[in-house]
Amino acid sequence: MKLQQLKYIVEVVNHNLNVSATAESLYTSQPGISKQVRLLEDELGIQIFERSGKHLTQVTSAGEDIIRISQEILARVESIKAVAGEHTHPEMGTLNISTTHTQARYALPDVIKGFTARYPKVSLHMHQGTPTQMSEAIAKGTANFAIATEALHLYQDAIMLPCYHWNRSIVVPKEHPLAQKGKISIEDLASYPLVTYVFGFTGRSELDTAFNKVGLTPRVVFTATDADVIKTYVRMGIGVGVIASMAIDKEQDEDLVAIDASHIFGASTTSIGFRRGTFLRSYMFDFMERFAPHLTRPVVEQALSLKSSSEIEEMFKDIELPVR
Repeated sequence: MKLQQLKYIVEVVNHNLNVSATAESLYTSQPGISKQVRLLEDELGIQIFERSGKHLTQVTSAGEDIIRISQEILARVESIKAVAGEHTHPEMGTLNISTTHTQARYALPDVIKGFTARYPKVSLHMHQGTPTQMSEAIAKGTANFAIATEALHLYQDAIMLPCYHWNRSIVVPKEHPLAQKGKISIEDLASYPLVTYVFGFTGRSELDTAFNKVGLTPRVVFTATDADVIKTYVRMGIGVGVIASMAIDKEQDEDLVAIDASHIFGASTTSIGFRRGTFLRSYMFDFMERFAPHLTRPVVEQALSLKSSSEIEEMFKDIELPVR
């Protein structure tokens, strides 16, 4: 059994059982991957994949267990490399972050600026995606950190640490009737078409929850993953915008009126997540503290020692998080 074989079967699953796409991503040949998969199956005496002709059709029940263990082994191999890097070149390495547009555009720029100045030899890569894609990224090891508001519930081995609370603002053109109103109620919002985030993004669930509590249904006419896109359609008169308050740019959005909506919607919490068992480099601890000052190395290490997400939630319940 070779590590290369384990990597091949994991990558085949990551590429939806498409051996050709797997070979292309690994810069190798399709026959070479097929041969190594067969050799591994022969050695184990069990099928990892079911086939129809030359095509892989699904993972067998035994294969699912083998894939899971292979992912854990490959993650450990990466941890060994990280340990070596920490001792030989502590200020060199790579940091992959998976997040949403709102975090990348409004929450992270100052953090990234300070981090890259402190660690010029660390290669930093940011990937924008959905909560599902972020879950997959930390599960597969293609991202070191995922920064999200919606819980990454699809991946049970993710450790999620709360970073800050935030709420929403209503945005309308200056001539809109709501711009002249004092305090806006949820009933006011219900009478207008809304432009907001796609469900599953940037705390969208809180909007639906608020309307459901009072027996109303929001008339959402346009959704997007990007607050800047939402503001563009507000300017076009498509509807009333509901976006994260941090996404208001006083200079670029001076043509819009932003109205605080924290009395209408419950606050959301942004967290940073990573795979349990990951070896965290010193610069990774530093990044977390820059993003969320209460996440000092001792605090993170204490959270790492806990066995469940409920224990982590209990640990942070008395820590006052910043509000953005």
